Amino acid sequence: MILYPKPLIILFSLVMTSVVAQKKATTINLLDANLSHFEKFIGVPHATVIGLPKGTPKSEDVTKGVPLGINNDLKNVFTTTNINGETILNISGEIYGCITTKDNYSNYHFSTMFKWGNKKWEPRLKRKKDTGILYHSYGDHGRFWNTWKTCLEFQVQETDLGDFISLPANSIKPNPGGPIVQIRGNTNAEKKQYDPNFDTYFEGKGYIHAYLEPQAPHGNWNHLELYVVGNNAVHVVNGKVVMVVENAINSETKKPLTEGQIQIQSEAAECYYKNMTLTPITEFPKFIREDVKFKP
Repeated sequence: MILYPKPLIILFSLVMTSVVAQKKATTINLLDANLSHFEKFIGVPHATVIGLPKGTPKSEDVTKGVPLGINNDLKNVFTTTNINGETILNISGEIYGCITTKDNYSNYHFSTMFKWGNKKWEPRLKRKKDTGILYHSYGDHGRFWNTWKTCLEFQVQETDLGDFISLPANSIKPNPGGPIVQIRGNTNAEKKQYDPNFDTYFEGKGYIHAYLEPQAPHGNWNHLELYVVGNNAVHVVNGKVVMVVENAINSETKKPLTEGQIQIQSEAAECYYKNMTLTPITEFPKFIREDVKFKP
């Protein structure tokens, strides 16, 4: 047995700790051909969906009924293609659903490119195209509308990129509610909207509009970024801060909501994601620290 001097052992330990820390800080490429970082959950097919096996439950109200469930993507709602070496996530939108990360994440920079397709489906055939990035997701699948988990939502909707919604657990009884957050803005305005020019805050219940709407023209890629530190989050669209969500609290545990899974929605609209990465961070980047005034 070889005996090493204690200083050498300490130095070796510090080096190994540093290596582990660097590995932990490595950017994760979330998209691959097999979506290996995710599991799929498919919700309730609308009554108009065709091509399902005989006897598959369908409903006129897709927020109620029997979901198809975990990794039961009978209509290939979520697929991937490789174009010029890039993995593209294709979401048909035909049935409500999501891909959900297998791991929980906290303190990160999530970045992706996104664009709309052309198809829309019931029950949103006459409404805006819609999808979303759900973060700090927790609980069972199907808590919200028999499809998604309880979470915070980075809204991705036509002309509404970066808006915010707190999704509750409205499919279970009793409904424990959704995460509690604070949004800076005009507390007296009829329209709930994040506005950095106010010093007042309101509770982020219901639909909260973004401060800006810097969406690229239809068919072009948009850069969507989510920065999360502790229980604060910042939504960035095409380089512009559009929403700041502060002091998120899990309404069930009454504790700060600082981590969770990430879900990408299918919500009756064809769309595409690529270059989806997640990088650990310990603080907000300089441009956010300079532009955003967080509550003390």
